[in-house]
Amino acid sequence: MTDPRVTVVVITHNRCPELLRTLDRLAELPERPAVIVTDNGSTDGTSPAVARHHPQVRLLRPGRNLGAVGRNLAVRHVRTPYVAFCDDDSWWAPGSLSGAADLLDRHPALGTVTARIVVEPDGTEDPIVEELRDSPVPGPDWLPGPALGSFLAAATVLRTGAFRAAGGFHPRLWLGGEEELLAADLAANGWWLTYADHLTIHHQASEVRDATLRRTHGIRNTLWFTWLRRPAGTALRRTLHLARTVPRDAASARAFAEAAAALPWVLRERRVLPPHVEARLRLLEPAQRDSEARSYTG
Repeated sequence: MTDPRVTVVVITHNRCPELLRTLDRLAELPERPAVIVTDNGSTDGTSPAVARHHPQVRLLRPGRNLGAVGRNLAVRHVRTPYVAFCDDDSWWAPGSLSGAADLLDRHPALGTVTARIVVEPDGTEDPIVEELRDSPVPGPDWLPGPALGSFLAAATVLRTGAFRAAGGFHPRLWLGGEEELLAADLAANGWWLTYADHLTIHHQASEVRDATLRRTHGIRNTLWFTWLRRPAGTALRRTLHLARTVPRDAASARAFAEAAAALPWVLRERRVLPPHVEARLRLLEPAQRDSEARSYTG
């Protein structure tokens, strides 16, 4: 059951064993998707190992760590109508890529499809799944699942043209909550985002990660998104809420300092979302408060 509609894009940095496991799983999929890997400047032999064990994979080597922009680089080479993102410590379940492509084929105003996330090795659902299922965002009757205000890059299939038209992931954000800005811009462009419970991606979190740095970036990027796209009153209220609720430690202080240092750039690029998109985001705020507290405390 080969399926030529979806290309899988993976970014990686110094996680060679995890990446090879992911590529093994992707190679076993019945869809036989094309796979593009951006090696973000690994120094652990990742690129030679991929070339040796998975010569069918298109390997991009920018020579430095581009963060999420490594996905943008890979999407330039995508020739299929849909692109599935996948981290080096996650992999798609058999049939899920085709299932997502079917939904995108069937609904031309659908921009993204996010799958159920199963945490390995225990096989349990990620806690975020319940939030996706219970999304309060209202959607049109034709939408095949709950409407979402954002998406999780490592568990989502997107319309390639929509991704390109929205500009992809912003280079300033690097990694850590980088999806929120792109999701809002997709919605502003008229695309709907949905969750599909019958699709699955498996995630076995890598032990090689800097949780503190990721938390710093998550707070900083939330502030940047808020200042770039939300109305002034909402941006002020959200900023004060974050200041009150994030841990009072060096990581949070660094996040606020980095965000504030970029205010000239933020003001130059600020573009408030259309009212109908802003209304959706307001409905998400009660759920986001709990979600943010969990992610910012690690």
